[in-house]
Amino acid sequence: MGKEPLKLVYTTPALYMAGGVERVLTLKANYFAEQFGYDITIILTEGKDKPLFYPLSDKIKVINLDINFEELWTCSFVRKIIVYLKKQRRFRKALTNELMSIRPDITVSLLRREINFITGIKDGSRKIGEMHINRANYRNFNTEQTNFLKRLFAKFWSNSLLSHLQKLDKLIVLTEIDRETWTELNNVVAIPDPLSFTPSSISPLVEKRVVAIARYSHEKGIDLLLQAWSQVEKSNGEWRLDVFGDGDRTTYEQQIAQLCIDRSRCVLHGRTNNVEQEYCNSSLFVLSSRFEGFGMVLTEAMACGLPVVSFDCPWGPRSIITDGEDGLLAENGNVAALASKLSMLMGDATLRKTMAQTAVRNVQRFSMVKVAERWKSLFDELI
Repeated sequence: MGKEPLKLVYTTPALYMAGGVERVLTLKANYFAEQFGYDITIILTEGKDKPLFYPLSDKIKVINLDINFEELWTCSFVRKIIVYLKKQRRFRKALTNELMSIRPDITVSLLRREINFITGIKDGSRKIGEMHINRANYRNFNTEQTNFLKRLFAKFWSNSLLSHLQKLDKLIVLTEIDRETWTELNNVVAIPDPLSFTPSSISPLVEKRVVAIARYSHEKGIDLLLQAWSQVEKSNGEWRLDVFGDGDRTTYEQQIAQLCIDRSRCVLHGRTNNVEQEYCNSSLFVLSSRFEGFGMVLTEAMACGLPVVSFDCPWGPRSIITDGEDGLLAENGNVAALASKLSMLMGDATLRKTMAQTAVRNVQRFSMVKVAERWKSLFDELI
């Protein structure tokens, strides 16, 4: 008789969106099912009839509990509490039933609503929490702008979260720097996100084009990037900037007009279906985020042979870029510093080429094979 395959369950809200968490989960689950032969089930709560955004191996089972927490988005504050408690009860019961029936060896929570009760489910599985954002920005309640009640709630919530995280067999974070911030816990391990693809070609670095791939949202700092671009575009007349991403571009389009940026050389696009091609048609990648859990776009760009310029924001970029070797780090939020680093690389073809070659080499430590081995060792150690 052969050994039974490892039974693994993931719990996450949804897989119909094009987010980084969805992408990483899909990549890992596919690899574990196809290469390691794990028996994998993914349990969802949202998007019952929506197609999955990223292709999933047909060896993986998907169960949708159809709790629809998304309904809370449209509720008033008081109604939200009532609806939430009702849905949370339903979720707890449904998830408990599934886990008792599956009896997995390991259950991995992506630390959403199930973290409040998952360690109490007696299905015999070891419980792992997987965090995709740095501690400082996890469920950020933005306490400066909120009232006393919300501050009190945030404090209560954060204490309660810690007690739940302590009960996990392991808490996985993306970087060593973030691991060190969890001083109250002794179960924290850092495993980075894997490279999301192996490029079929690398950039010849001929196009005088800077590329950014980011959602049009506050944390991604497109406003800061445009300020920096307005400082470098005039003295680098052959270069252009192309930004690709989801979200509302209106305020950024207005900013381009206010800063008198040359629109023929600075274009904000929607999302791209061929991210690899956009990297390969560029000679420089820029990341202007205010914070990152990791910064998967950096590893993708480096794998495609691009030198990268990034804010040294918490906590991802510093774990990926070796400043001065395979890219440049600018002081976090310092627009003039970002502009200066961009100018430096835009003006030096030899430096771009050297950094690009180093980037392709250095980024291999994030290959799926290497990251998957780290997960396998962790699973083996737990069971």
